[in-house]
Amino acid sequence: MGHKTTQIRLTSRPVGEPRDSDFEVGTAELSELIDGQVLLRTIYLSLDPYMRGRMSAAESYAEPVELGAVMIGGTVCEVLESRSPNRAPGDLVLAFTGWQTHAVVPARQTRRLDPAEAPISTALGVLGMPGLTAYAGLLDIGKPEPGQTVAVAAASGPVGSAVGQIAKLKGARAIGIAGGPVKCRALIEEFGFDAAIDHRSPTFRADLEAATPDGIDVYFENVGGPVTEAVVGRLNPFARIPVCGVVSGYNRTETSAGTDRLDLSAVLWQILTRSLSVRGFIVEEFVPTRQADFLRDMAGWVAQGSVRYREDIVDGLERAPEAFRGLLAGRNFGKLLVRVGEDPTRD
Repeated sequence: MGHKTTQIRLTSRPVGEPRDSDFEVGTAELSELIDGQVLLRTIYLSLDPYMRGRMSAAESYAEPVELGAVMIGGTVCEVLESRSPNRAPGDLVLAFTGWQTHAVVPARQTRRLDPAEAPISTALGVLGMPGLTAYAGLLDIGKPEPGQTVAVAAASGPVGSAVGQIAKLKGARAIGIAGGPVKCRALIEEFGFDAAIDHRSPTFRADLEAATPDGIDVYFENVGGPVTEAVVGRLNPFARIPVCGVVSGYNRTETSAGTDRLDLSAVLWQILTRSLSVRGFIVEEFVPTRQADFLRDMAGWVAQGSVRYREDIVDGLERAPEAFRGLLAGRNFGKLLVRVGEDPTRD
């Protein structure tokens, strides 16, 4: 007898902010296992900004999710049944099974996790895709040098908080930009940034200038919009800008003529006259060359307390759409996870 899974499927392309009506909850019968496959039970589902682009049919670096299909996403799962010699029931694994409670996948598409080394949830955060994004984007593109100033937007998130802490480990000054006094205070007290600036403050530009008396040498771009406009004015000659994301525009459905639209010609002029290096990247490009280094270095830093992390966990698969809306609006604090099922290592 086959197993059932509860799924959240994409039923329409969101216009602006995703609505509950863009999704449907349903059940499906899973196929019987064949050789090489495993049956997985989802424990944690990762929610990440890139998912907004995959909901859209607009041309992007990855194919959109088909209408009627399960929303994609990274997961931490428990193996319930296995027809692979490399996986046994009870194994905890990293997978990519999306917004659902169970899945049948090839065992080779999973990576076994050791809960004795780190909490299994970190495989979706500081020791997962967000961590590698911060590590490779900062070190390989940003290339901070001791004494230089690194500024990072969305600094309290899983990528931004890691960027600042890695910058500090490399001897640079870390300037974090975040929304609201609670997040800004945590950047200093919890994550060890040298300065934190609230982009919602009416004195944001003046605060940024005061915090960067020697200018900015690396700007790790996560948001775009007015934050970027303000930071560009503080960049030093030969500054580097790793472009990780532009979350301020992910819900936009048409070109904006408002205050968050950058003057491209003005930005290009700054790139020219200050010899700036701007490089966009998708984290997958670094997996073949940097994954092993990242896992070694970051696991060590986390174990010794040099890199701290926060998690924001909501309970229940049905809350994924609501939590995802909050993510795009900056309402979460830390790596956003949905606890889909019991975590045997915590409960």
